[in-house]
Amino acid sequence: MKKFHYTEVKKEKAEEGAVNTTVRWLIAKNTGAENFAMRLFEINSGGYSPYHKHPWEHEVFVLDGEGIVRGENCEEKISKGDVLFIPANENHQLKCTGKTLKFLCLIPYKR
Repeated sequence: MKKFHYTEVKKEKAEEGAVNTTVRWLIAKNTGAENFAMRLFEINSGGYSPYHKHPWEHEVFVLDGEGIVRGENCEEKISKGDVLFIPANENHQLKCTGKTLKFLCLIPYKR
């Protein structure tokens, strides 16, 4: 078992195409996880993730803030406490509409 505070994990710029967005890989291969990763994203005012898709699903839990999730056929407001399931191969994007949008995102490792 491992225990640590999330602030001990280095904050990095998020993937290419993201604006005003950082990520902390809270649980990953370097902590011994073999199947899944848990990431903490912070999207600041005016920021967003790229509109993209990939062959794995996402599980998202919104910790704080307000934003919009854009899918292939819809756009919905999101806020603290909301849960998202984004299936594999579905285009998606998250945008911050307030000061900061913080969320956990869990993904499987690519196989």
